[in-house]
Amino acid sequence: MKYLTTFSNVATTAWKQVLMGGKRRRVGIVGYGKLGEFLVQQILSDQDFELAFVWNRHEEVLRGKLADQYILTDIQNCAAYSPDIIVEVAHPCISKDYGKLFLEVADYLVGSPTAFADPAVEQELRHASMAHSLYLPAGAFWGGHDIKKMADSGTLQALRVSMTKHPSCLKLNGELKEKNAQVANTAVTLYEGSVRDLCPLAPNNVNTMAVAAMAAATLGFDKVIGRLVADPAMSKWHVVEVDAWGQGDIAAGTAFHVHTERKNPADPGAVTGSATYMSFLSSLKNAEGHNSGVHLC
Repeated sequence: MKYLTTFSNVATTAWKQVLMGGKRRRVGIVGYGKLGEFLVQQILSDQDFELAFVWNRHEEVLRGKLADQYILTDIQNCAAYSPDIIVEVAHPCISKDYGKLFLEVADYLVGSPTAFADPAVEQELRHASMAHSLYLPAGAFWGGHDIKKMADSGTLQALRVSMTKHPSCLKLNGELKEKNAQVANTAVTLYEGSVRDLCPLAPNNVNTMAVAAMAAATLGFDKVIGRLVADPAMSKWHVVEVDAWGQGDIAAGTAFHVHTERKNPADPGAVTGSATYMSFLSSLKNAEGHNSGVHLC
């Protein structure tokens, strides 16, 4: 079985390279935190990919870790490195400042989709994705492709995404930061309401909700409901629950309803669960094959 699997992997790689004219897909990485560093290591050892560039706000972090040929010093000059896809794993402000530029150059995989809570950013990049594909990592948004299909067909009535984490795993702003600091021995619902209003208060923690709002385009950031819970007992997991309602009477309890729960192993203080790294790598590998538009991967 091991040899069959190895043969299958080699055959898949060879077939992809035939389709691309023997070319490995060139990837530009924006951001060199833990996830960015992980992706770079994987890309350098993967036969399907070739590292185009790495950009980081603090360039000195890259020196001594990467060959100079890979270090992009001026982000505005990204086209000179001929990427096929650019991957953002830095901060939501990157999409606001450079997303349009990236989509003029290559496909764009957005690791911080809370950026789209800004209506101007969402509109600009949806329009820019007519040149290249805009990809969103499904990640913890379990069943995301099915929910997108429901939205596209007009059968999605309501969507709620609930996230429960240890208080130390939450990096919050404003009133939510104050509420989280007061959590003691019991679970506290810090927020329940529109995803649009939540994203600026928890930009590092609710990317899954932002992906849900983008996938459920008929509802969007204003109508997709986000629920954020701080639970001191949640010392080993990040829990994401997704509830989607389709055709029928929701109030009477007769509407089509799907509930999923995902438990991602995570230590206290970890913003990102351990399963997220491989999940994001999988998204990168699936981020191809579309000419334009917004796609889950």
